[in-house]
Amino acid sequence: MSELTATLRIFEAHPGIFAYYDGRVAGKRLHSAAANWLDDGAYGLGIASYAIVDSGTALIYDTHISVPHAQAIRAHIEGLGVSSIRVALSHWHSDHIAGNEVFADCEIIALKLTAEALLANREEIARRPPPIEPLVMPNRLFEDQLELYVGSRRVELHHFDIHSADGNVVWLPDTSILLAGDTLEDTVTYVSEAQHVATHIRELARMRTWPIHSILPSHGDPARIAAGGYGVNLIEANRNYLERLTELVKTTEGSAGSLADFIATDLSSGAISYFEPYEAVHRKNIAALAAA
Repeated sequence: MSELTATLRIFEAHPGIFAYYDGRVAGKRLHSAAANWLDDGAYGLGIASYAIVDSGTALIYDTHISVPHAQAIRAHIEGLGVSSIRVALSHWHSDHIAGNEVFADCEIIALKLTAEALLANREEIARRPPPIEPLVMPNRLFEDQLELYVGSRRVELHHFDIHSADGNVVWLPDTSILLAGDTLEDTVTYVSEAQHVATHIRELARMRTWPIHSILPSHGDPARIAAGGYGVNLIEANRNYLERLTELVKTTEGSAGSLADFIATDLSSGAISYFEPYEAVHRKNIAALAAA
C-alpha cells in the first residue's frame, strides 16, 4: 500500500456499489504543509470515488486524488473478478481526474464540456501542486445523456450545470440511486462558478423532480455514505444554501455569522451534517459571490 492511501476506506454503500473514501482525518496532510488543492480541498473535506460492479464489469466514477488512489481502486475491483472497466468523469476538477493515467487503457467517458475544460486548463493542472502530469484525456464524449450497461445494470449519465458547468451525474433508474459528483455536497456546496449560481439553483430544482431514493455525493460524511447515502433533502439543503447565500450578498455587504447558524434549519432536520472545515468554505463562497 502506498503511504498516500494509508487512510483510504472502502465501503459497499449498496450491493455492487463501492465507495472509495479518503480524508477528514484530523491533523493529517498527504502532500505538504504548504497550501495545495489536495490537502486543503479534497482530503481536508473528505472525498469519495465510486465503482459500480456487476458480472465481471465495472464503471468507475472518477479516478480520485492521486495515481496511488486510482491504483488501489483498480486493484480492488480486479480482486472482485472484474476484467472489463470503463470510467466516467463527473467533471474536470483535479480531485476527480488525478488518477486517469491508471485507466489509460480503458474507455474514459466524459461530457464534451469536460474535455474542453481539461484542454483549456491543462497547463494549470500540470502546474498547481500537486501537479497532474501526464493528464490522460477522456476518449468517449457525449453532450447531454448517455445510457450504458454495467453487466445487467442499466446506468444513465446526465448533464447538470451545478457547481461546474460540466457536471455529470450517474443515475441508476432501476434502484433510484444517484451518484452526484460535486453537484451535491455535505455540509454545503463549494461555489466554484459564482457567476452561474442562479443556473445552479434552477438545475437543483430540476434534479429534485427525479424519483431519487438515495444520493451518494463525492464530498460528504463517510458514515452516511457507508450507510447508503443521503435522502432527497440533501438537494433541498444545497438549494436553500445557495438561495440564502445569494440573498445575503444582495442585501448586505457580505458579512455573516457562522455557517452553523446560517444552515441551522437544515442541520436540525438532519438533511446535512456539520463539519467545521466548511466554515472556511462558507467564507470563500460569500467572497466569491460578492465579487461576482
